[in-house]
Amino acid sequence: MPVPRLLVDPELRRALDAVPMTPNGVFDLTDIPATRETLRAFAAAVADSTPDDPSVTVTEHRATRADGPDVPIRLLRPTTAGPGPLPVLLWFHGGGQVLGFAAQDDPWLKRLSTRLGCAVAAVDYRLAPETPAPGAAEDGHTAHRWLLHEAGVLGLDATRIGIGGQSGGGGVAAATALLVRDHGGPTPLFQALMYPMLDDRNRTASSHEITDLGIWDRATNLLAWRAILGDRAGTDQVSPYAAPARAADLGGLPPTFVAVGELDSFRDEDLDYAMRLRAHGVPVELHLYPGAYHAFDLFAPESQLAESFEQAWLGYLARHFRTPAPQHPRPPA
Repeated sequence: MPVPRLLVDPELRRALDAVPMTPNGVFDLTDIPATRETLRAFAAAVADSTPDDPSVTVTEHRATRADGPDVPIRLLRPTTAGPGPLPVLLWFHGGGQVLGFAAQDDPWLKRLSTRLGCAVAAVDYRLAPETPAPGAAEDGHTAHRWLLHEAGVLGLDATRIGIGGQSGGGGVAAATALLVRDHGGPTPLFQALMYPMLDDRNRTASSHEITDLGIWDRATNLLAWRAILGDRAGTDQVSPYAAPARAADLGGLPPTFVAVGELDSFRDEDLDYAMRLRAHGVPVELHLYPGAYHAFDLFAPESQLAESFEQAWLGYLARHFRTPAPQHPRPPA
């Protein structure tokens, strides 16, 4: 049964009422190229209207590998940071793994960088359907190895690399953490997952409830997974590096932050992932926001729920950046 709009938090409902909708919701995946252009134009308009922040520098890098194309990485760093190497957040943008690009998050990542005194390495991972999964996670793994190798040259602390991502990028971040673990890499400081996209099967109660809010409803999610996996979607041919919820073993992963809205189609898969991580001995900080739909902090950034979420998110990063990660990689299987 569809979720009544009266269940949406009042501040978020007012923001939702102001969002331009296509017949297929905010993100029309029936025409991915056109929607990409629309999002890029919107991000450019936001960037043009945002005053330049001289306290953050941005440089472009490329992580090379022998078995695939280079991975573009956008490195943001505060100019006023104190002495010593900087902790770094390896970041994966949202967009359902079919939309978006690294620079779209510059405005708020710059604020995060200055507020926490950390660097941010935003990964321009390859998108579906041009690159099916697990191509995006493989790009994430390449970017993580590049950061470890180049940290000293870049003035970054290789013992304080956290992984984070939003929505589709949250799924890529979780898959990257699995790849790092399974290849015996140093354990990241944390994985911070903002309403991550984890499960291609779409069998949970929340995946059936969220059908007409217009912000990443069930139909949109089905189209996205079809683009990511093709005919493999929903079958037993899907790797955990494509859909992290498929992983049977979640042991040995880094401490994890998970946040999701009560009215998000990803709610139940995210709650389940958090509980299974905890059952495998992984420390978990879990936040469930009442009356909140997908990406509520982006659509209603001035709302009390968004402010509460930002405080929890930044607090988690700040606490973990203060302590080096235990470097005890698990041998690859």
